[in-house]
Amino acid sequence: MSETEEKESVMSKKSQLTLQIVGGAIFGALSLLLAFPAAFLPRTPEGFAFFDPISIIWVICYLIFGPLAGLISAVIGMLLLMPFDPFAPIGPLMKFIATFALILPSYLLMRYIKKDVSSGTLKEPKTYATYGVIGIILRIVVMVPINIVVYLALGYPPAFLGAYLIVVVLINILQSVWDLVIPYLIVYGAKIDEKFEIW
Repeated sequence: MSETEEKESVMSKKSQLTLQIVGGAIFGALSLLLAFPAAFLPRTPEGFAFFDPISIIWVICYLIFGPLAGLISAVIGMLLLMPFDPFAPIGPLMKFIATFALILPSYLLMRYIKKDVSSGTLKEPKTYATYGVIGIILRIVVMVPINIVVYLALGYPPAFLGAYLIVVVLINILQSVWDLVIPYLIVYGAKIDEKFEIW
């Protein structure tokens, strides 16, 4: 590799990192804008949303800009939600944990099994669906004990804990489907990944 090619390669990596950071920041801020209409969406009596556009934005960011950008957008979005979310700080924190648990397996499996951490790997429907199912399982495994702690800490009657956890599992499955399917259709259906080709 010539010195010129090496400089171009370094610049390319720097540009890629810059785009990921900027993309994460923009999508993190965008998720705050969606928090206001999201507050009026239907919820269960326990306060769980049937549909959550905020985490969908974080997953879209992940698919377009990569894992770092997805993490940045989720962290920024969580912090920005804190002053406005009626369930803060528990609500935004749990939203972050649930979304992170959902997409973490796809990154780890791409890195250590596929050996190819790229948007192209996730574009394959079978691969995306497989990683998605694993992510949903991890999300439930993580969120159930967290919800048990929150439920008991808020002083709710232990007798109804079983029914509460059934709602938790069903809502997390439903939200996971939205979080995975809608971003996939938007990013890959509209070929946004091909227009950016960031990762």
